[in-house]
Amino acid sequence: MMTPDEIVFLFDVDNTLLDNDRVTADLKKHLAREFGAEDASRYWHIFESLRAELGYADYLGALQRYRMSDMSDPGMLMMSSFLLEYPFANRLYPQSLDVLEHVQQWGNAVILSDGDVVFQPRKVQRSGLWEEVDGRVLIFVHKEDMLDVLMERYPARHYVMIDDKLRILAAMKARMGAMLTTVFPRQGHYAHDPKNLEMYPPADITVERIGDLLELGLDAFLPAGQ
Repeated sequence: MMTPDEIVFLFDVDNTLLDNDRVTADLKKHLAREFGAEDASRYWHIFESLRAELGYADYLGALQRYRMSDMSDPGMLMMSSFLLEYPFANRLYPQSLDVLEHVQQWGNAVILSDGDVVFQPRKVQRSGLWEEVDGRVLIFVHKEDMLDVLMERYPARHYVMIDDKLRILAAMKARMGAMLTTVFPRQGHYAHDPKNLEMYPPADITVERIGDLLELGLDAFLPAGQ
């Protein structure tokens, strides 16, 4: 049996612990209502272009670029307020906090997320996730490229990565091998994209909802014999 300092549970945020699709839907409604369909469409065009450029969703960065086209519009300030003050705790998936508590009987839970250095930490804090993991939060531009930093910061014999993106799980598994157990909660639009399901290998464990992890004991997350 592993001791608590020998196994680390890594959790993605968007569409893993928190329903980010609903956050995006709320933002789309807000933009359409406050700025009209044409301006809202322009924001989302900038957003998608920036995501393709950066490799992660940058809501505030897209807003900054959008603002450059109309520096005099005071509504831009209210749009940023909507994002920063959004009640993210209301968008946690059912039993997300229970799952974090559940796995911490065996080892540390760590938030490992992609994102910018302003909005993503704000989301983790306001959702209550930061407090639940006692501040063990890592946010990178491309987390799959920062595994050396992760393992130096949180050394362990074994890691468990819970993420809704098979691409991320496959990349981490290729690097870490038997040291890593991958868990795929089928939540959010990425997890149900047929192209993603065909392109990447299945995870070690697949669940329909994050709350399903409450039914699993430690042995389910470990290679045979550990």
